[in-house]
Amino acid sequence: MLIARSAQEAHAYMDLHVCVCGAAGFERQHRLEDRDGVLVSVYEGVCPQCGRTRSFEFTMSEGLPPAPPAFGGPESSRIIDPGEFLWISDRLSTESGLRLLNTPLAQHREVRPAAAYAIAALEEVAKFLPEGADRIPEDRFTSERGREMYEQDPTRFTRKEITAALELKRRILAGIDRFSPPQG
Repeated sequence: MLIARSAQEAHAYMDLHVCVCGAAGFERQHRLEDRDGVLVSVYEGVCPQCGRTRSFEFTMSEGLPPAPPAFGGPESSRIIDPGEFLWISDRLSTESGLRLLNTPLAQHREVRPAAAYAIAALEEVAKFLPEGADRIPEDRFTSERGREMYEQDPTRFTRKEITAALELKRRILAGIDRFSPPQG
């Protein structure tokens, strides 16, 4: 059974695991089931491309889940590897960066959720760094996408590079907050 630290992490996992036909998304129905005293979070839906039923089941890790956009507490994920989290962060950073470049400052607030989600995904990458190590060990990359990300550029998984990327993304988010404050 998959163990998710939050609903946010469960949704990210489902988004990363496409249907056998290649379609990425599906409209999900959610329910909770008690299975011998264990609460199981079940997501089901139909693939919009091929019509197959898609189903995912997660047990939730103990403790209160973090507030979104965070994926989990201080421990690293057991279901998403660091390369997959970096892929999520890269994709959202690119999309939000393009939107920031092509919209007036007053509309940058609309990009804030995607920018914050990209930061949360990159913070997850950092959780795979062992105490005192300067890089994430190669054996932590367990998915095909994660291994591809690592093979493309292993230096992106060093403490120095992760820290620099987080600082940059946080400065961008601070700029959004400064130049496009919430309407109130």
